[in-house]
Amino acid sequence: MIDFNTVTEFSHTYCIAICAFLVPANLLTTLQTAILTGLNRPRMQVWASVVVASLWATAMIFHVFTWFAIGVVMPPTYILLVMAITCLAINIWAVGHPASMMQLIGVAVSAFRGGFTKKKDLAI
Repeated sequence: MIDFNTVTEFSHTYCIAICAFLVPANLLTTLQTAILTGLNRPRMQVWASVVVASLWATAMIFHVFTWFAIGVVMPPTYILLVMAITCLAINIWAVGHPASMMQLIGVAVSAFRGGFTKKKDLAI
């Protein structure tokens, strides 16, 4: 059985290292999920990415909750919590309704490409 005190102590002792790993891991794996969904990759590839990204997001949520448990209420704890919940929501969206995510990504890519062609035309 896992001792909550030991896990909390580990979380607090290695907070900087944990966050230094989990923040980029969350962002990169969630970005990978969005890219795989936008490219309409096979469902198993998207699911694999979602599982890994959700693991990191859940780990970050538990890490933040260990700080809340001892009464640490500071902006970084809320920022990390919002980031983890947002990543988790994006991953759930990619699994739950990939068609709407692909549509939004398509609109964003079109707008991004359109912005570059307008600037190019103005320069000539």
